Amino acid sequence: MIQTLILINWIFLIGSSIFFLVLGLSSFKEKEYRAAIIVSISLVLNGFFWGWFIKASQIYIGFNIIMVVLLGLFSFISFIQYFPNKSAARDTSNAQQYDERDNMFARDNIQYSPELMEAYYAMRPENESSDKQIHQKPEFGEKDQTYHDEYTAPCFNAAFKYLQKSIPLSKGEPAPEKKSLDPALFCKTITEFAKFYGACDISFLTLLPHHFYSHRGRHRSNWGDKTDQFYKTAITIVIPMRLEMIKKGPTSCVLQESAQKYVEVAKISNIVAEYIRNFGYQARAHNDGNYDTLCVPIAVESGLGELGRMGILMHKTHGPCVRLATVTTDLELPNTSAPPPLYMEEFCKICKKCADNCPSGSITQEDEPSSRNIRHWSIQQEKCFSYWKTIGSDCGLCISVCPYTKPNTLIHKFVRFYISRNILNQKIALFMDDLLYGRYKKIPKTNPEKIFK
Repeated sequence: MIQTLILINWIFLIGSSIFFLVLGLSSFKEKEYRAAIIVSISLVLNGFFWGWFIKASQIYIGFNIIMVVLLGLFSFISFIQYFPNKSAARDTSNAQQYDERDNMFARDNIQYSPELMEAYYAMRPENESSDKQIHQKPEFGEKDQTYHDEYTAPCFNAAFKYLQKSIPLSKGEPAPEKKSLDPALFCKTITEFAKFYGACDISFLTLLPHHFYSHRGRHRSNWGDKTDQFYKTAITIVIPMRLEMIKKGPTSCVLQESAQKYVEVAKISNIVAEYIRNFGYQARAHNDGNYDTLCVPIAVESGLGELGRMGILMHKTHGPCVRLATVTTDLELPNTSAPPPLYMEEFCKICKKCADNCPSGSITQEDEPSSRNIRHWSIQQEKCFSYWKTIGSDCGLCISVCPYTKPNTLIHKFVRFYISRNILNQKIALFMDDLLYGRYKKIPKTNPEKIFK
């Protein structure tokens, strides 16, 4: 009996020590020094704890047995999937289309077109007051913004000008002859070569009306035009952002990283669209500043992840630390197989770390709201965009502090799996994330010495 108990103690000691060692080394490699120190202390205390049981198991045999049984039971429970209060699946059958003219980028752009302002505020008078306050703020790249840098601000501006000039590449005439295709093989080829060009994930989804904007609003040339909604399939392209850049939010590093990734995902989507047109089918790329579709609901419904409290995609591997583009085509392709649920939305219900850290108060602390006849998380875009224009960056603090914004290492893969099992695990994981990485992030007053890294 005693020997068996000693053996079990050794198993717990070795297993837990390996976990703490891997977590500590991972934290140190990620330059999360607070986490590395706390884990190192825990490793030492863990050794003393189980070493004491091994040495004194004969004296405290009753207490030792109780601890082993409780830990064994706890480990067993950790693998049981149980979410009794899980939200019902979103019903999109009566969802209203979103008008791109209501998007803050569109509402900011109309300040340069008096006739568009007159038309829009006749339609949405409730937005005029807040918009005019935002219009008075400096534009991105101007010197009055908090994180303005004379030499690097033109970099992201150049990237977005490049994106605007590349808009004609998103469309094109298909080859005159439609070729017969094997849909499964065609999807496989698109997936492989999109990843070859830098994508981390691809999905396919049959389009529904709520996936399209009702009207265009981003550009003066087609403001108010109805979107083209004859396409049948959406291909979502995901590209990860660099953690070391996003972790520097809300400084200019985040906007530089966003711009670079929007350029990369635009290039991939434009190439995918051209590839499809080579086979005689219509295809249109939707990328930054050039959308007829809403990328986030398409990505969520195609199984790439779940919708987070901050209103953006929580990718199954990279969390919110991604950028998206979509390609639509009149070619019917099979939907991506639905993956096992990750219960990220359930974690968002209890976490609220993004809301606690949001400098503009744009993210709700409340339950998931409804709008346009559909329940979905969304931010108060007026507050968020106003803060962006004040600081001269797209902030990203919510992405930075999200517990899912972690490298895709073995330890973080395990934690994502652990979170997906039950609500108790989620509460433990949140407590540990707060302990190791901190609940709140201090906002830097200036850009780091090196913006590009």
